[in-house]
Amino acid sequence: MAVEVKELLEAGVHFGHLTRKWDPNMAPYVYMERNGIHIINLYKTAAKIDEAGEALAKIAASGRKILFVATKKQAKDIVAEKAGSITMPYITERWPGGMLTNFVTIRKAVKKMAMIDRMKKDGTFLTLSKKERLQVDRLRAKLEKNLGSIVDMTRLPGALFVVDIKREHIAIKEAQKLNIPIFAMVDTNSDPRQVDYVIPANDDASKSIDKVLSYVTASIAAGLADRKSDKEDQDDDNEKVAPTKKRASKAVVTDEEE
Repeated sequence: MAVEVKELLEAGVHFGHLTRKWDPNMAPYVYMERNGIHIINLYKTAAKIDEAGEALAKIAASGRKILFVATKKQAKDIVAEKAGSITMPYITERWPGGMLTNFVTIRKAVKKMAMIDRMKKDGTFLTLSKKERLQVDRLRAKLEKNLGSIVDMTRLPGALFVVDIKREHIAIKEAQKLNIPIFAMVDTNSDPRQVDYVIPANDDASKSIDKVLSYVTASIAAGLADRKSDKEDQDDDNEKVAPTKKRASKAVVTDEEE
């Protein structure tokens, strides 16, 4: 999916923060200053989206998950929709401390959720007292809210995609500790050195977030399609080899009998 600078412009991706709030390390991505606001160079944004998209497609094609993180109000619903459409995990509520660095404990919480679901299916839940049922329901709702979107993430993700690295600084630190590649929308008030794949962009406006994520998720979808295609080709090859092996074994048996 080719990145159109015109589309980025219409979505307001170029609007940075107030000049007094900027991080000097974002200087290479700033085009100019207008009315006290830094304007992001959209040609560089387009190039960085392409670069990030290519890397994300490879990660998706390898079968690893990409964890999306965005807990700010204007990004939550967009990330949930976009990441959900390509069956990738996402965190849009408060970041659970130790989500990556203490992943075993997080998995235990997810398993607890599955255990409650089993209790409801096999009737065990109904044997509990009214008070206990209420407590279990509250626990299930809390777990679903915080961890429901990562149920299928059985191992650490292959990459992190973050909207607003200042807000999600805990997630960034955890990923850095584990050497998990970080992809992010980085506004002019943030330090791009914390990120492996920087996408200089307005991370406050919903239109901007939606536009960048549309490009990113399209690249991931392409990677997933490549993976599916490779698997189908492999299955076809296996089916062709199998009859040949059967014929060869029959020939061996015939020769031995003679």
